[in-house]
Amino acid sequence: MKRRRLIEILLLLSGGLLIIVLLIFFGRSVNEPSGEEQLAVIVEPNMEYGIVIDSLYIVRDQVKKNQFLSDILLHYGVDYQKIDQLVKRSEDIFDVRKIRAGNNYSVLCKNDSVKQPQYFVYEASHTDYIVFDLRDSVHVHKGHKEIETRLASASGVINSSLWESMVHRNTDPNLANELSEIYAWTIDFFGIQKGDFYKVIYEELYVDDNYIGIGKVYASLFNHMDNDQYAFYFVQDSTGDFFDEEANSLRRTFLKAPLRYKRISSGFSYNRLHPILKVRTPHTGVDYAADYGTPVHSVGDGVVIYARYKGPNGNLVKIKHNGTYTTAYLHLAKFGKGIKEGRHVKQGDIIGYVGSTGRATGPHLDFRFYRNGQPINPLQVESPPAEPVDSTHLEKFNLLVAKYMNELDTIPVGSEVPRMAGR
Repeated sequence: MKRRRLIEILLLLSGGLLIIVLLIFFGRSVNEPSGEEQLAVIVEPNMEYGIVIDSLYIVRDQVKKNQFLSDILLHYGVDYQKIDQLVKRSEDIFDVRKIRAGNNYSVLCKNDSVKQPQYFVYEASHTDYIVFDLRDSVHVHKGHKEIETRLASASGVINSSLWESMVHRNTDPNLANELSEIYAWTIDFFGIQKGDFYKVIYEELYVDDNYIGIGKVYASLFNHMDNDQYAFYFVQDSTGDFFDEEANSLRRTFLKAPLRYKRISSGFSYNRLHPILKVRTPHTGVDYAADYGTPVHSVGDGVVIYARYKGPNGNLVKIKHNGTYTTAYLHLAKFGKGIKEGRHVKQGDIIGYVGSTGRATGPHLDFRFYRNGQPINPLQVESPPAEPVDSTHLEKFNLLVAKYMNELDTIPVGSEVPRMAGR
């Protein structure tokens, strides 16, 4: 009896185990796709310009000098009627007359013996392109390539200029312009010294793995005459700006200089020998020698109160910045676009171009500064800083400063600078 009972128990256990095995097997068969199904899930179509290109033949080229849209399309067998349709459909999207020599284009054709064009894509810039659909339903639309940002760093020692230093270090020299803008209120970049050095953490921009330019600058150190000057990009209340390590804004009420100049040819003086009249007269301004046509910028926000020709002063622009300060720009070749009396200008706006109108021996800008109507030496103007980081954001700002200061400390100056990992 016991033996019979034991056999029944073993049979029940064996049956249950068999059921479990069958459930596992069939469960896998139902839930797991076959090799072909797995391949279909993994493989994605190749896309360019928002178009599936797996079955297309692509020709890539550049617009030649004096080449128009019709010239290109006719070369690839597109008839005049379809070209005319494309031109009409593109009127509100893209002016085909603005196709520029040197820009890239692609012709996407059927991958057969005829190679009939299906799409023509013109790259208006590194990121923007225009798709001309050449199929039966002719239409035109704009597209935009995704920009990839990569965090990078750069450093160097000045021997002759910031620009030269960056070229020597294989750094995009446009970064020099970025730094000159960031430090425009605190460093005169025409007065930087041999031995000054810099460290920068910034973004590089890429499209299709091709470098296209500089993005944001996040932090920098510029050592000028053995004085460390930091700049940290910080956003508060949805507005980004640069601040030093003590949370003071790097912006000032006025720019250090209104133009990119070669040298100061004459300083502020009440007893200068006039180069033309050969008599000693007051010269209540600073003469900046510069190439003819060099843009002249307003050193601060304000209202144009004078923009006319004024005898020996030539073409003159005068800007009232507030109840205390006024600036004047003399001997201009011509005025900036839209510059006239009553016009509101922002700091950095072009208000004219270097010339030699009036009584002048050569192209230069005579720049004058007035406090309460009295002339003062522009090189000695002390500009008050803009608003610092608000106290409610100080904790977050200090954490950011600590992070970037540590990263700047790790960047070498005298050897090759390693790329920094992406953010």
